[in-house]
Amino acid sequence: MRACSIGIVGATGAVGEVFLNLMETRSFPADSVRLFASPRSEGRKIVFGGQTLVVEKVAPGCFDNIDIVFISAGGDISFELAPVAQKAGCVVIDDSSVFRMDPAVPLVVPEVNLSSMESHKGIIAIPNCSTTPLVMMLDALRAETQIIRVIADTYQSVSGIGRAGIENLRSQAQQALLPDSSPSPDSAGSEDDPLAFNVIPRIDAFMENGYTKEEWKMRNETRKILDMPNLALSSTCVRVPVEITHSEAVHVDMVRPMTPSRARELFTKYPGLTVIDNPKENGYPMPVMATGKDDVFVGRVRQDASNENGLAAWIASDNLRKGAALNAIQLAEQLLQQDWLH
Repeated sequence: MRACSIGIVGATGAVGEVFLNLMETRSFPADSVRLFASPRSEGRKIVFGGQTLVVEKVAPGCFDNIDIVFISAGGDISFELAPVAQKAGCVVIDDSSVFRMDPAVPLVVPEVNLSSMESHKGIIAIPNCSTTPLVMMLDALRAETQIIRVIADTYQSVSGIGRAGIENLRSQAQQALLPDSSPSPDSAGSEDDPLAFNVIPRIDAFMENGYTKEEWKMRNETRKILDMPNLALSSTCVRVPVEITHSEAVHVDMVRPMTPSRARELFTKYPGLTVIDNPKENGYPMPVMATGKDDVFVGRVRQDASNENGLAAWIASDNLRKGAALNAIQLAEQLLQQDWLH
C-alpha cells in the first residue's frame, strides 16, 4: 500500500480513540495524521506513532491535502463536514447514519460487499454497529441457501451512546451501590432512562409504526448491504448495562433446512467470524470475551424450534471496533490496496 494522509474528525471520542489505536497496531501507511474535534478539545495533545499530535478545530481549508477523512462525531457534524471534505478532494469514510441510505453512497462491510466501494463519489458510509455483525452472519449463510426472514433482537452496550454512556453507567452504578458517594463529574449527558441495573427497550426515537429509528436502520441497512431489498427483517433494539460490545439474538428463516453443524462450518470459513459454541462447557460468546477483539463471535447455533427451516444463534461484537473503527480502517486499507483512492 502506498502512504496517504489521514484526517480524523471526532478524534477524542470513543471510536476515534480506537481508530488511532488500530492505525498503530495494523501499521496503517499514513505519512501524516491530523486530528479534529470540537472546540472544547482544541489543543489537546495525543501521542500517536511516537509523535505528539495536537487536536485542531475544524476551520476553512483544514481538509486540503488530506487523502482520507474519517468522521465519527454525530450526524449533524457529518452532514456539515463530509461534503466540505469531499469538495476538498478527500475520500470520506463516515460513521453516521446521514448518508447510509443515499443511493449514490456505498454502504460497505468489506467482507460482504467490498466491490460496491469501487464506484464511490467521495463519500463511503459504514453501517450501524449492530448491522455489521448481522450482515456478516447472514452473508455466510446465504452462500448456501436463500434467506427469507430475519428476527434480530439486540443487546447494545452503553458505549453506543459514546464516551458519556460509559461514564454515566459507572456513575449511576456507583450511586446505586454507594448512595453517599459523589457523582462523577463526567456523567453529564445521560439518556432519560437509567442505565445502571436496567435494560431499556428503546434506542433512538420512536416512529409512527412503533419501531425505533435504530431498529429501522438495521432493516434498511441490511437490505442495502446484502442487496436484498425485499428481505423481511424485524428487530427490537435494547440498551443494556454493559460498557462495550453489542450482542444479538438472531433467528433466520430459510427456504430449506440447514443443520446447525453445517451453519457452524459456514461461519468458521467466513473471514471475520469466530465460532464459540460449546454450551455444555459454558462456551458461548459474551461481551467480556469479545471486547477488544476484531472478530464477530457466533454461538448457540441451533435449529429454530418454531420453524424446521430456521436457525437461531447468538452473536457478540465489539461495537467500537468491528462495529465502527475497524470497519472504517479496513475500508481505508482497501482504498489503497485496490487503487480506489480517486
